[in-house]
Amino acid sequence: MSQVLSAQSLRFSWPGAARPCIDIERFEVAAGEAVFVHGPSGCGKSTLLSLLAGVLVAQSGSVTLLGHDWNELSGAARDRARAAHVGYIFQQFNLLPYLSVIDNVLLPLRFSGRRLRAAGGTGRPHAEELLRRMGLEPALWPRQAMQLSVGQRQRVAAARALVGHPEVVIADEPTSALDEGRREAFLDVLMAACEANRSALVFVSHDQRTAERFGRHVLLPEINRAPSHEDAA
Repeated sequence: MSQVLSAQSLRFSWPGAARPCIDIERFEVAAGEAVFVHGPSGCGKSTLLSLLAGVLVAQSGSVTLLGHDWNELSGAARDRARAAHVGYIFQQFNLLPYLSVIDNVLLPLRFSGRRLRAAGGTGRPHAEELLRRMGLEPALWPRQAMQLSVGQRQRVAAARALVGHPEVVIADEPTSALDEGRREAFLDVLMAACEANRSALVFVSHDQRTAERFGRHVLLPEINRAPSHEDAA
């Protein structure tokens, strides 16, 4: 299988820190692969996701997306590449509070011609279908994001990540605000969408109940040689 994400000799330290929080020799994700990443708080899960998506850039080593090294791109070029190829479900959702639900989902298509073409036409029917599949009824679509419940915002964030069929979907604790029924329905939609498009999925969670849905599990402390915050305390 072809690799869409590859990290080699990856090291990252926060400014002022005495030691790195990420020290990983090798981590790769293939097209269509679904990877469940887990580990205790402080072991670097969210930092790793930010490095994989080019939100952060490592001090040494490399992360490549579709063969392009994030370190070799300018900040603006990283933003364009991320918009075109990565769907990111943030732990805090990062929806624009005053935009409507539908406009939040359509937002990535304004920044990526590739994803707009993949969505077809204006992209709105595709966005509406994702919202329906996430269990968000049409009456909610004109509402501002700030008027939604936490669980509803989480599902809007997932629809936004999936719109336009990105090659990579990165999910940081995406089921934390969902009850059991919503969680299973959410995973059904997320994994079916990734499978249909052969999108790689990197999914971070503390919830071991979701692990059985994934073909590959990675316990981050086993590959991250940097001490966790808990170890360093």
